[in-house]
Amino acid sequence: MPKTELSKPKGKHAWTARIGEKGQIVIPKEARDLFGFHPGDTLLLLADEKKGIVIPRLNMFNELFQKVLGEGVLSEEEEE
Repeated sequence: MPKTELSKPKGKHAWTARIGEKGQIVIPKEARDLFGFHPGDTLLLLADEKKGIVIPRLNMFNELFQKVLGEGVLSEEEEE
């Protein structure tokens, strides 16, 4: 069955994922490629009960803190 391309605004994407019995989800390959997620990356789950979930790589979050606060939140060992 051919994949149907939905009309969407430029730069906006949507994917679906199922939660497995162990509570795990698989990030679709297209999304992993787009955002540069690789096996072994640590992801941070940020959530707002009304707005939803954001899933950045932990090192991106740490880089933001370094820029804002002058120091990282986690050490290299803690990030791994």
